[in-house]
Amino acid sequence: MINSRQRSELRALANGADAIFQIGKAGVTSVIAEEISDALKARELVKITVLKTAEGTMKEIMEEVCAATGADPVSVCGRKLVIYKAPADRSKAKIKV
Repeated sequence: MINSRQRSELRALANGADAIFQIGKAGVTSVIAEEISDALKARELVKITVLKTAEGTMKEIMEEVCAATGADPVSVCGRKLVIYKAPADRSKAKIKV
């Protein structure tokens, strides 16, 4: 779990990053969840675009993505989600929060 100071730092880091995934009307499938998990292992911080065709609220989609990947929610801004997952070995972390 991350605290508000860490969340603020992560939001600042994600500000200039591009979204690397899109979630559409199919929602959070097992394939998308697996790809996001792989990206989290490589990057730790991932930005996702949610298309207008996606069903559910942004909060519901964020909860679904976080539950499927084991990540912590960072922010929801418009149709963009930012999630973070710290590596198991904190000494190898690319992002120090």
